[in-house]
Amino acid sequence: MGFLDRNFEDIQEIPEYYNGKTIFITGGSGFMGKALIEKLLYSCSELDRIYLLLRSKKGVKADDRLAQIYNTVCFDRLRQEKPDIFASKVFVVAGDVMEPGLGLSEEDRALLVNRVNIIFHVAASVRFDDSLPFAAKLNLGGTKEVVEFAKDVRNLSALVHVSTSYSNTNRDVIEEVMYPPHADWRNTLEVCDTIDEHSLRVLTPKYLGEIPNTYTFTKQLAEHVVYEQRGQLPAVIIRPSIVISSVEEPFPGWIENFNGPVGILVACGKGIMRSLYTDPDLISDYIPVDVSVKSFVTAAWVRGTKKLEPTDDVPIYNCCAGKLNNITMQELVDIGKRLAASMPLNDMLWNIGGSITTSRTIHYIKVLLLHCLPALFVDLLLWLFGKKPMLLKVQRRIYIANLALRYYITKQWTFDNTNFVLLRSRIKEQDKKHFYYDIENVDREEYFRKACIGGRKYLLKEKDEDLPKARAHYTRMVMLDKAVQCIFYGYLFWWVVNTHYIKGVTDFVYDVFTM
Repeated sequence: MGFLDRNFEDIQEIPEYYNGKTIFITGGSGFMGKALIEKLLYSCSELDRIYLLLRSKKGVKADDRLAQIYNTVCFDRLRQEKPDIFASKVFVVAGDVMEPGLGLSEEDRALLVNRVNIIFHVAASVRFDDSLPFAAKLNLGGTKEVVEFAKDVRNLSALVHVSTSYSNTNRDVIEEVMYPPHADWRNTLEVCDTIDEHSLRVLTPKYLGEIPNTYTFTKQLAEHVVYEQRGQLPAVIIRPSIVISSVEEPFPGWIENFNGPVGILVACGKGIMRSLYTDPDLISDYIPVDVSVKSFVTAAWVRGTKKLEPTDDVPIYNCCAGKLNNITMQELVDIGKRLAASMPLNDMLWNIGGSITTSRTIHYIKVLLLHCLPALFVDLLLWLFGKKPMLLKVQRRIYIANLALRYYITKQWTFDNTNFVLLRSRIKEQDKKHFYYDIENVDREEYFRKACIGGRKYLLKEKDEDLPKARAHYTRMVMLDKAVQCIFYGYLFWWVVNTHYIKGVTDFVYDVFTM
């Protein structure tokens, strides 16, 4: 009998399961990590405490980073409704997933081993251009250290490992199963430790094989580190797709990064992205961050309410929209244009525009003519006025980001999320208000409207009172764009009409009709 096939009638409710539990979280300073902490504190307030593994960063000590995390807008709801809960229940332990033993002191390790009940391993690098040694040390080696730590935890109820739906991009259909590893994870760690950096950089493409980048490669190997513990650890693997703005919690539209469609919408909204190389009919899979977090919490509950047995498998959930609610690239661009026109961004450099092309050659031409040349012109004006040129640098970053994303926006996958959908069906009626994740009934237009508002507010730091000024500027940009187009196409028409060939044809036609 599987985890989801058993009778849940006599199983405790989700908040009750978390009552008195001590939770250990890696990656708590990241986008999903913050959302997870907030959700646990808000909806499972009777938990005992949460320990966050944090390292010192840029001269800021781990304890000070905890205060920085709480000061972010993600915790506004908690500050208003449960103002004392974070300080009383969230604690930091200094460490680093990239270090042996997670970099924990003997005292902290002993504390955690004796107290922790649930582990959420969220820490990872999501950059596609990380070197293989770095990606392997963080994504793969970090998972190994978490698993070794989990083996020592005395009263472990659940270990939730957060992977990615794109960990098996060499397959067209990705099911909720464990596929053969891309390589031996132990050998990979050894190779990264023994071969010099230059040689490894040269060998990396061959080592990755048909896998597009070090992120996908190391995340898939990390799954095997966890999966090898089936029957020995109460582990769960969850594979989110592209995680984007929240639907509802902690409030609609909350986001912290430019990943996924948000970066595209912002670049188009600023008028600096005019071409996107992809298939307009390609379906991209996006999952709101609060949907992901609800599935983490629920999956831990399902696993933790069943006694670990030697025959237990490691359940895998593809945390993705799948066929429940999808959107094509063309639909996304069209929605983005409509939203950008109704809620324009401050200081647009040009009118909203651009299009999708399936031709790489046409895309390169448009990048040169519509991205690079205008950027050079604007930077020249900035330089002449004594200001720092910056637009060409921005365009370079956009181009590099598009190169990294190209594999993902030119290839179609089919994600099977049967287990993920079945997981939510096991949520008790009294828990649905706080933990049930609805995907198919999300209004896409309204969702992305709130996502754009969140992007303006939380990423670009733009204020609502600036919107009338932005709209006025947008109107000027539309008029200027139309004027430039009229001049350009008018000149082009004049040039064509006055070419020697066209003049010869018109003279011949004139002579024929006047004979």
